[in-house]
Formats: sequence, C-alpha cells, structure tokens
Amino acid sequence: MTELSRPPAVDGLPDSEARRRFMRLGAASGGGLLLGFSLFGCKRQEENRQEKPSESAVGQATDRASAQPAGLAQDAFIRIGRDGIVTLIVHKVEMGQGTFTAMPMLLAEELGADLSKVKLEQAPANNKLYADPLLGGQVTGGSTSVRGAWKPLREAGAMVRGVLVAAAAKQWNVDAGECAVVAGTVTHDASGRSAHFGELVDAAAKMELPKNPALKDAAQFTLIGKPHKRLDSPSKCDGTALFGIDARLPGMLVAAVTASPVVGGKLATVDEQKALAVPGVREILRIDNAVAVVGEHMWAARKGLEAAAPTWNDGANGNVSTASIVADMMKVSSGEGAVARDVGGALRKLDDKGGRRIDAVYEVPFLAHATMEPMNCTVDLKNDGCDIWCGTQVPVLAQAAAAKLTGLGEGQVRVHNFYLGGGFGRRLEVDYVAQAVALAKTAKSGKPLKFVWTREEDIQHDMYRPYYVDRLSARLDDKGRPQAWFHRVTGSSIMARFAPPAVKDGIDPDAVEGARDLPYAIPDLRVEYVRHEPPIPTAFWRGVGPTHNIFVVESFIDELAHAAKQDPVAYRRALLEKSPRTLGVLNLAAQKAGWGRPLKPIAGRRVGRGISCQFAFGTYMAQVCEVSVGPDGEVKVHRVVCAVDCGQAVNPDTITAQMEGGIVFGLSAALWGEITLDKGRVQQSNFGDYRVMRMNESPTVEVHLVTSRDDPGGIGEPGTSGIAPALANAVFAATGQRIRKLPIGGQLKKA
Repeated sequence: MTELSRPPAVDGLPDSEARRRFMRLGAASGGGLLLGFSLFGCKRQEENRQEKPSESAVGQATDRASAQPAGLAQDAFIRIGRDGIVTLIVHKVEMGQGTFTAMPMLLAEELGADLSKVKLEQAPANNKLYADPLLGGQVTGGSTSVRGAWKPLREAGAMVRGVLVAAAAKQWNVDAGECAVVAGTVTHDASGRSAHFGELVDAAAKMELPKNPALKDAAQFTLIGKPHKRLDSPSKCDGTALFGIDARLPGMLVAAVTASPVVGGKLATVDEQKALAVPGVREILRIDNAVAVVGEHMWAARKGLEAAAPTWNDGANGNVSTASIVADMMKVSSGEGAVARDVGGALRKLDDKGGRRIDAVYEVPFLAHATMEPMNCTVDLKNDGCDIWCGTQVPVLAQAAAAKLTGLGEGQVRVHNFYLGGGFGRRLEVDYVAQAVALAKTAKSGKPLKFVWTREEDIQHDMYRPYYVDRLSARLDDKGRPQAWFHRVTGSSIMARFAPPAVKDGIDPDAVEGARDLPYAIPDLRVEYVRHEPPIPTAFWRGVGPTHNIFVVESFIDELAHAAKQDPVAYRRALLEKSPRTLGVLNLAAQKAGWGRPLKPIAGRRVGRGISCQFAFGTYMAQVCEVSVGPDGEVKVHRVVCAVDCGQAVNPDTITAQMEGGIVFGLSAALWGEITLDKGRVQQSNFGDYRVMRMNESPTVEVHLVTSRDDPGGIGEPGTSGIAPALANAVFAATGQRIRKLPIGGQLKKA
C-alpha cells in the first residue's frame, strides 16, 4: 500500500540542499535509481481550458516571498531502491481530495510499477524545486493537482521504464522491443527471463534517459480510468495518519491562543497572576493583538487562558456590523465598475423598448471554511534555525513568513508538512503560522511549542469568503431569448492582496470568473467589477470565484426562462449551440434525473426540481436538485443528479467522492452558511450556529461521468460551485419564491 513518509536528510545536508543533489539520473546512496524531472517541461495546449486558475495568484505570491523563483530547476524526483520500492516526492499536499492516490497512479501507469509498492514522500518547502506548473508556485489549490501533473508524471514514468527495459535487454542480449513491463517486473517471454525493478536499478542508473518517451494510448491503460480505493484511507481509519495537530516532540509544551475579536483591535489587559496559578501553566505570551497561555498539556493551557481573562481595545472597527457593510456595498454597486468584458452594445440594447427587460440584485454572504482540523502550528525556535510542524497548502509562504519574523534565512526555516484535516482554501493562508512564530519569539522556555486554536477561535478568526452584491439585467426578444446581458460584481479583491499584478485595469480575475465567459450564446454582453474592501479579511473559499458567480448566473438564467415561459432545460439547450460539452452534461443530467416527469408527491410538502450547468476548473458539469419544502418553509434536499465531463478520469471513485463531498459542502453553505458581524465581532462560534449538513440530512447523490479522452479537468471544487443554483432553482419550482440572497434558511414563506 502506498505509504507517506518524511524525506530523509542526505549527507547531513538540509532537505533543500539534499534535493538538489538528487536532481539527476544516477545511483542512490546505498544503491538504487534516481530520476529528476521537471513539471514545467510539459507545456499544456488545451482548447477551451483555463491555463492560469485564480489560485495562480498564490503561486505569484510564493515567487515574491521566496528567493527561489519557481520553475528554474528540476522540481521533483523518483527513487527506486534495490528492494523494488518506488518512491515519489510529492509536490502537492493531501487534504482529502485524493492527490496521494492519483499521483502514484499516474506514475505507476507508465512506469509499469506495482501500485502497492509505490511510497510517497512529502516535498519540503522549496519553490524552486516543487512548484506547480499551472499555479507557478508550490501551492495546492484550484483543482489543479491532476491537471498539472497529468503529462509530466506519466512522461517521468515512461522515461524510467525505458531505462529499466534497456538495462534488462542489454543484460539478456535481446531487443528491448521484445520486453514487457508488468507490476514492477521486466519480462522477456521468448526466453522466459524476468527481473524486478530492484535487480535492474544499478545498471539502469548508468544509462541515458530516452528523450521523447512514447506514452500509452488510453486503450492501453491498466490503472488510469479504473476505480481504485483511496491509498490513504487505511491509515486515516486506524489512526496512524498524522495531521498537524498530531505533532509530538520531546519536551513540547502546548499553548492555547486567543486574538482580538475585532480586526485591528489590540490586547489591553491580561491577568497573568491568575493564569499562572492554574496547575500546569508555565508561561504567558503576548503580542499586540493576541495572547497565548503555555501549559504542560492542553487542559492546563485552556484553563489558564480562561483565568487570564484578556480584554481588548477594539479600535476603529468596533462598531462594524453586517448591516453597515452591506449598506456600503449596495451604495458602491450602484456606480460604474471596471469593465471585465464588453461585447456589442449591451448597455444601449438594454434600454431599447422592444421585448422585455429583467433586472435583479443578488447577494451571497461571508462564509467560514470551518475545516474539521482547526488551525494549529508547532514551533521549535532556536538561535540558528526554526522548525515548523503544520498542515499548509503553501509551505513556501509558511517558510517565508517564519523567516521574516525571525530574521533567519529561508534555509534555516524547515517546514514539516502533514496531512491536512480540511483545507478548502483556508490553509492557503499563513496567518496562524505567523501568529505562532511571533508568539514563540517571546517565549522563555526554549522548548517546542504547539499552538492550537479552539473551534471558536477558528471560526471567529477565519479568512472569509467575500460578501458579494451582484446587479444583473437582461433584455429578451419577442421569443424570450436574451439579446443583451449585464452583470456587475461588487466585492473584495483577494488577488490584490496575493498578487497585485494580477489585477489589471481594475479587474480581479477571480471575482469575475464564471461571469466573464458564459457558455450561453448572447449577442451583447457586458460584465463589470467594483472593488470594495470590508473591514474583515477575505480569502479563497472552495470553488473561489465560480462559487458565487455560477449561483448568480444560473439563477438569473432560470429567471429569464420563467419570464419567457419556457422550460429551464429547453431554454438552456437553445443557448448552448456553441458549447457542445456543456450541452452534453446538461442533457445527461436531465435524462438521468427524469427531467419532465412529475416528482412523486410528498404529503404536506411542496416539491420541486432545479438545474444548473457550468464550465469551471477545466470541467463541464450539470446538476439537478430535487427538494421538498415544508409548511414552515424548511427545505429538505432529497436527490442530486450530477453529470461530469472532466476529460480523462484518473480514478472514477475519487471523482464520485469529490462530487458527493463538494455537493454536501455547497448545500450546507447555501442552506445555512453565513458569517455575520455585530460591534466588529463575528457572531458565529461553532457548528451549533455555523451549521453543516448532517448525515441524516444528506441527499442521495448520483454521479454520472462522461467518457472522454481529453486531458483531465479539476474535480475538487466544481461540485460546490454548481449545487447552490440547482438548489435555489428547485426551491423556486416548489414554492414560486425566487432566491436572490443566500443562505436560504429562514427566508421562505410559510405555506
């Protein structure tokens, strides 16, 4: 079974320097074969695919933060030992999306390895060696892991297979073309000879790599496209899998942390005497906006922090509320915005007198990530170095933040990454790492310190999905087809914080993703963006820009279909003549859901069915949602049918699981998810008031994959971005009440 282990040190050198020594084909210390290869060596040329996802801004940020520009050197390697074990250094992190199964599948497919004998090592923080080709930095996000590694990992496997076969053929004095590779063994049927990889690696290490290895045709795949169980599941079930919160070091102390409840607030008072009187409390740590109590164990630290009873000076944001933020956004959204796209004369045509004009305003709330594993970071700070144990999607940014705070060089800061207990974009941020290092600097114990946020601290000090206000207008002709479309997006700019150069002509590309390029044939179209920064931090959230824009666009398309007195599916079909793959998933979802057939009545409840379709993250998808609404307005989701065209499926089981998880994640947000503020303070604190869908509330989810040989698209985020509009459209079908503001919970009128 695939195993995750830590990269070993080499000749006593730091990890980053050791990696540089491995970046070649040659003999490993103790015997074996090493291959360095470049993920940047494969240029993707895909029609209708987004080359630079929004999270590429994070990659640009790693470039700015690091002295190691991305992509200037080899950035991964494979090692095969004399025991036949294949080791792959993984440049991505595993946070539940299946990366640590898909990556070895890609390699093993072309290498001909036994998948059970592939071992993984988590790459250290090194932007120069381990950057993602699509994101431009050492980042996990944007549903890019498989998309970025699809060809490079297969090519690397084919190269290694080539030298292993050549080594065997030379030993046996036979033609290499007569040899085959199966399950980690090279065979020559004519002579009956065979040798496993470990017996060939020393000879193979002395041979030249093939320059243009032939890749398998899809019809030859034995692993890719076949369902495989997650290789990390056993360790996560038996408790041996390690997450950041599991870090254990000799002599380690534990710290409970709390920060100012108001952004910009400062620490005023701490009752150190009472805190130190708690048994097991060792030390009180302070910085400007936070305090930590260090204890021999978590209970002592928590009770000590409670006794410390910190107070705060709120500062300028002490009177901020959700109402004040939204009022400001409504005001600025009425003005002109920067033009993201302008085709034809949409503004002029909207004012024409023919046909019918439809106007709408949509709102989506701030959302927390609420990962199952709250933020945590363990720090061992010495005069000559700093070690950090955490789960992060951006190890280079974590390294850079620690280096800046401590004054150490990047090579003196070592980031030990773990499995992530949920990311959803939250661990693209390093605020929790910076806070931990800043507090550790003030410690006197000299011992490793583990800083752990409570669930309440985690939700109330998140980096939130932006609040958006969207103004839309359309002009329909006498047949009900949209002739002009206008969409103005108002919200904060995450890109401006991560990568200011990405914001060009006033446009944040993430904020308008899913709005700027529609699959529908509309002659005149104009999309604008108004940047408005609220006084709370905002960040990428699972599904990023499309999460909000697909909801708005697909809900408004439904509004137009209703105004035209046409079936929502038929209406979309007529507008998708130039997007056959979108049309394909629309038709598949409708057919599998039984669109057009009446839903089975449920006594005392109103029933309805809604649909959405999209192209995002390189994947085409449509969803049909079936709901019932009770007399009290409560919504129950019974069934979701999801049709997915994500190109070549690597592991169909993972795709199904990601759609199921993404849909439930998105349903939780659409039904109940909302972060609100009063007096500058986030009002939600735990899953009691930041509700997530329970198992007994979850619908049946059916996932149907389109067979395709195109390069893979992303699967981690599309399910989340597509479910909210399908749900809202189903609610309208059931009740006649249009949902223009999320969350839905509490909005619906009683029957």
